[in-house]
Amino acid sequence: MTRPMVPVMDAAEINALLKKVYPQLNDDFAAYEATEIFSGGCVVRLNADHRHLRPGNTVSGPSLFTLADIGGYVCVLSHAGPDALSVTTNLNINFMRKAEAGPIDGQCRILKLGRNLMVFDIEMVSGPDRHVVAHATGTYSIPPKRSV
Repeated sequence: MTRPMVPVMDAAEINALLKKVYPQLNDDFAAYEATEIFSGGCVVRLNADHRHLRPGNTVSGPSLFTLADIGGYVCVLSHAGPDALSVTTNLNINFMRKAEAGPIDGQCRILKLGRNLMVFDIEMVSGPDRHVVAHATGTYSIPPKRSV
């Protein structure tokens, strides 16, 4: 059964929820954030600074991997509801080119939103030319609705 891809939360609500249920993501910084929610997807941002760089002034793979995972998490929360227990079941990433410090936007698209699983992909773009620096696909498990 496929769910309609209509957001049930906006970016401000998602950012407030992330701060509450996942405070270690940003600590006292605003490194990862949702910037836009739309029908069937979202845009998330990594404000990459010196903490995200490896030697050679390149944004590290784990930082981009986290952006991809956060993109999926934001999509599932914003479209399936604010159940923080949704979890990643799969995530594959391809690194395309060097990403330097600065904003990196993840343009995330839901490919399938079912009752138990959400499949998505995300293109991460950076720099003045907005080149794709990484691309990922993933799956999130959606927990069953709990009766109160």
